[in-house]
Amino acid sequence: MDERRGDRVSTVTRIGLGAAQLGNLSRAIDEELARATVDAAWESGIRAFDTAPHYGLGLSERRLGGALSMRPRDEFILSTKVGRLLVEDPSGIPRADDDGFAVTSSLRRRWDFSREGILRSIEASLRRLGTDRLDIVYLHDPDEHWDAASTTGVDTLIELREQGVVTAIGAGMNQSPMLTEFVRRCDVDIMMVAGRYTLLDQSAARDLLPAAAENGVAIVAAGIYNSGLLSSDRPRHGGRFDYRDASPDVVAKALEIARACERHGSTLPAAAIAFPLRSDAVTSVVVGARGADQVSETIARYSAPPPPELWSELEERGLIDE
Repeated sequence: MDERRGDRVSTVTRIGLGAAQLGNLSRAIDEELARATVDAAWESGIRAFDTAPHYGLGLSERRLGGALSMRPRDEFILSTKVGRLLVEDPSGIPRADDDGFAVTSSLRRRWDFSREGILRSIEASLRRLGTDRLDIVYLHDPDEHWDAASTTGVDTLIELREQGVVTAIGAGMNQSPMLTEFVRRCDVDIMMVAGRYTLLDQSAARDLLPAAAENGVAIVAAGIYNSGLLSSDRPRHGGRFDYRDASPDVVAKALEIARACERHGSTLPAAAIAFPLRSDAVTSVVVGARGADQVSETIARYSAPPPPELWSELEERGLIDE
């Protein structure tokens, strides 16, 4: 194991705040609610904050940077991403975003894992966040860009790491096979896996987690509610799983897990947070929130993990496969 790689991210807190909602994910929130979300996270002890230029075309970074501007910089972990470079539309005409965020802007996203593109992206992120360094930078969803991301992309981030602009580097994706290849082939420190190590999908346990443990690479688990299906005590038909409507079979399985949680005095969302943290390979879990109430709810769930007997029952019944 490469201890040096693990040491770079040893201060990540077990629960991190995902800041996509600060970028008006799905619906708009005002500045006051955005600030209250970050303030509540800080007051609850959260010291890891994750964002990206993609989230609201820079809005999330600006709001997060403003909310953290009065906090001691050495007391929190700040992560962002590269690969979706924000560029001005040649027309200069603002229009509504068509990629899931309720924002209007003249900026557009452009896939770019080149050295110049990453340097431009980092420079802009530092400006929006109001900082001179980043603790973690991920290559963002390079699914269709392996050649560029695994060469010029990683090489540029290594260069920035050597300069001290960035402390740790990796990739964040909704799949585990390519993340595993990054771990095996590249000098990375940390991987963010979304939706692939959850109560409903343990596929990352077959490739990414063992590779990360072998190579001293930390894992951050995101998307632990699988797009929302695991976020309520009793999942309902019509709920979302993996960014689409959940199939009846998936809903039925989630309901079985929820009933098991209830038998053991727990809830499905609490189990969803606790599950990935059972792995030694997982450093932290990132959970999004919109408002102080949702932050408090996350902390309450994290603070009341299910008993070991729940995991034994789920394994015995084949509801989880680790």
